[in-house]
Amino acid sequence: MSGGQLILAATPLGNVLDASPRLKQTLTEADLIAAEDTRKAKRLIQDLNLDLKAPIISFFEENEIEKIPELINKLKQGLKIVVISDAGTPAISDPGFKLVKQAITENISITVIPGPSAPTMAIALSGLPTDRFAFEGFAPRAQGARKSFYEKLRFEERTMVLFEAPHRLAESIADALAVFGADRSAAICREMTKTYEEVVRGSL
Repeated sequence: MSGGQLILAATPLGNVLDASPRLKQTLTEADLIAAEDTRKAKRLIQDLNLDLKAPIISFFEENEIEKIPELINKLKQGLKIVVISDAGTPAISDPGFKLVKQAITENISITVIPGPSAPTMAIALSGLPTDRFAFEGFAPRAQGARKSFYEKLRFEERTMVLFEAPHRLAESIADALAVFGADRSAAICREMTKTYEEVVRGSL
């Protein structure tokens, strides 16, 4: 291994009390923090009452490719860089995967601070089978692509976890209903760990 260390750190989904002691220590010891949203990162730091020495830079989907060479260069210089997303674990439907791939290529040390994860929490809350499941990420935005997406999953027997934006939820459920049928068991989990956490369980 060469240079510094790349750390993917899971952050609370909503309830700041879910922040682990290891997360707090890692953030305070970091040389640089790459955050999906710097404003939310600063709010988290404030809520955790941490005294940081590290600058916080923006690292989100649209600038990920552009930022990777800069971050790799800093890692080679020996810096400890922590990547955080808005909530949950980085690189899981959030920025980080491409950076990890490049860090592996460059033989740079990588570790993960485990913690909150929306897919596994939703599985546990759903009441659906947990012995085997598949995480499918976000459904496509366009209706035609979304229907094709569901068609490819028609015969999937494992419990599936999908992300969906609130304003597209009704349309997405209607498309799922058309493909999977009305009797398919389902659950909708929203605002997880927050004040208004809600789970709706039943059939599509």
